[in-house]
Amino acid sequence: MLLTLLGTGTSQGVPIVGCTCEVCLSKDPRDNRLRTSAFLEIGEINILIDAGPDLRQQLLRSGITKIDALLVTHEHKDHIGGIDDIRPINFLMHETMEIYGLHRVMNVIAKDYDYAFKTFKYPGVPDLHLNPVKNDPFFVKDIEITPIHVKHLHLPILGYRIANFGYITDASFIAGKEVEKLMDLDVLVINALRIKEHYSHFNLEQALQVIQKLKPRLSILTHAGHTIGLYSEVEKILPEGVVLGWDGMKLGVRNI
Repeated sequence: MLLTLLGTGTSQGVPIVGCTCEVCLSKDPRDNRLRTSAFLEIGEINILIDAGPDLRQQLLRSGITKIDALLVTHEHKDHIGGIDDIRPINFLMHETMEIYGLHRVMNVIAKDYDYAFKTFKYPGVPDLHLNPVKNDPFFVKDIEITPIHVKHLHLPILGYRIANFGYITDASFIAGKEVEKLMDLDVLVINALRIKEHYSHFNLEQALQVIQKLKPRLSILTHAGHTIGLYSEVEKILPEGVVLGWDGMKLGVRNI
C-alpha cells in the first residue's frame, strides 16, 4: 500500500487568507497546507479519502488520473467541497464513482450536488453512486474497509481502517470499542489541530495520548492549523515514531 497525503491542513488551509503570522508567511513548503485529504494505492486499486475544495489542485499536483472509490469522513465543506472535480476522473475511467460514508452524509452530498442525481441530467455532470455505511466492514473491489465511528464534538463522523493502516481526522473523541478497531496498526494518520485545546478537534497533546494507547509503528499528524507552529519547530518536540505530515508526503504501509 502506498499512501500519499494530498492535504494536511485545517478547514481554512495554511496560509490563511490575510494572516501575517510566521507560519502563514513561512517559505518552508511543509508549512503550506491544502485541505485534508489522502490517497491510497493498493495494488491496482486507488482509494481517495475526502474531496475538499482543493481537490483539483491536489489531483493535478500528484498526477492522479484513476480513483476507484471515495471514502468520506463527514459532510463539512473542507471534506466534500471538491466532489464536482471528480468529473474528469469519470471521463478518463468511463466509470461511475463509488462514494462511501454515513447515511446522513450521503444525503448532504445528494442535496449539495443534486444536479448529479437528477433523472434527466445535464451533460457532463459528475457520475456518482452513493453507498451508505453502517457499522460493518465493506469492500471496495476486493479491499476490505472497516469504518471507525468517532465524534467531531457532538457530530458522529467516520475514520477508516484498511489492513494495517488507520485514518482519523477531525476527531475529538474515540470510544473504547472503536479504539480497539485501531490496534496493531503499521501506520496511523490522526488529526492534531494545534497546541492549545480545541472544542471539536484533538490538539497535539490529545492526539499523542491516543497514539500512546494504540502504539502504531508510525503516526502521522494531519489537519494542522497555523497555530500549531512552524514545521521545523514542531518536529523537534514530537516523540519517536510520530511525525507531522506535510502535503505530498508519500509512505509505504507494510503488511497489506
